[in-house]
Amino acid sequence: MPTYEYECMECGYRFEEVQGIKDEPLKECPKCGGMIRRLIGTGVGVLFKGKGFYHTDYKINSNNSGDKKEKKKKSV
Repeated sequence: MPTYEYECMECGYRFEEVQGIKDEPLKECPKCGGMIRRLIGTGVGVLFKGKGFYHTDYKINSNNSGDKKEKKKKSV
């Protein structure tokens, strides 16, 4: 579940709240009872968990790198 940041428009109190995506935004400051607004945040980066991402998608094979060097030399 995402964490949303809120700010009170009356007292300036800032806080975070963990809510579901479909939940309605909060409307009342827990400190003073004033109106609050949800702030736009940067969010969280994507986390890849498990094995296989680096080894299958992004790792450069030593065999492939040698082939690329030879192809470059031949085309020059």
